Amino acid sequence: MAGRIHRVTMFKLPVPEDQQKLIEAYKTLSKNQQKNGKPYILSLTAGIAEKDQRSQGFTVVSKTEFASMDDMKYYDDECEAHAALKSYAKGTLTIEGGPTGVLTVFFEPRATSTL
Repeated sequence: MAGRIHRVTMFKLPVPEDQQKLIEAYKTLSKNQQKNGKPYILSLTAGIAEKDQRSQGFTVVSKTEFASMDDMKYYDDECEAHAALKSYAKGTLTIEGGPTGVLTVFFEPRATSTL
């Protein structure tokens, strides 16, 4: 896990149907993502957030892992599958709060633990 880049993106989608549509879009992204003709995302997980006041209105969460910062930059700037997901989300889904309705953070782990 060390050396990997972990990325978390959260969405404020108030309409339950839109939440499920975004999950389906992530499934498509997972199947279609490629760099140099090969899958490059090490791990992709997406789900609907549990209802809790701490979620601050965010309803869908995705977590991706990349082998390097270069792979994450490729994901942002060049990946056709990710571009399709972004276009779909912005053009089709009801994202509450406009630009503030999506939050992305990324990090390289400094502490890890597994069972």
